[in-house]
Amino acid sequence: MVDPSITCNWEFPPIDEWPDDDLVVFGADLDPDTVTHAYTHGLFPMNVHTRRGDVLGWWSPVRRGIVPLDGVRITRSLRRSMGRYTCTVDRAFPDVMRLCATVHSDEGNWITPEFERTYGELHRRGRAHSVETWDEDGELVGGLYGIRIGGFFAGESMFHLATDASKVALVHLVELMRLDGMSLLDTQWRTDHLATLGCIEVPRREYLGLLARAIGE
Repeated sequence: MVDPSITCNWEFPPIDEWPDDDLVVFGADLDPDTVTHAYTHGLFPMNVHTRRGDVLGWWSPVRRGIVPLDGVRITRSLRRSMGRYTCTVDRAFPDVMRLCATVHSDEGNWITPEFERTYGELHRRGRAHSVETWDEDGELVGGLYGIRIGGFFAGESMFHLATDASKVALVHLVELMRLDGMSLLDTQWRTDHLATLGCIEVPRREYLGLLARAIGE
């Protein structure tokens, strides 16, 4: 259930007024309560680069990427990789965020220090979580982080420094979600990388229905 103590000082537009575009609106702030409120309404923050600098945007893809918890694809090679790595939860949240921001800078450069502070605070509040992948030498070689609300987990970003390390983290996340009776794993968009794991697209309206049910679990 959503924490009733969460307060948001901003009013996002109602769903019926959203444009037929992934980017819904600009503005607001990255206060942890604002971010949490947005997730419960199907939005997530990501900066938009303009000539005047970065502007905070709130996104809800028209075609939303999700990973069905009963539809994860595990190939033979991935299963072999799963035997080479060890996964943990919330052991190295700041490191995972930092590596998500720097390892694939073309994809992760929206993770600014302000984002790190906000999600770090959400982690301290027990709202944001990380899954880490470690190799046989105890080195952090992959991982992901995101937000949990009820039976919903919003995957924000992932990284890998070794073959299949981020995929192993995601499979571990799915296993934990299933054990905990959760129902919705949001990936924002469907990428080729995520598609190999069974990620699909659903229309925005369908996603919002899944979200409403999941956050009430």
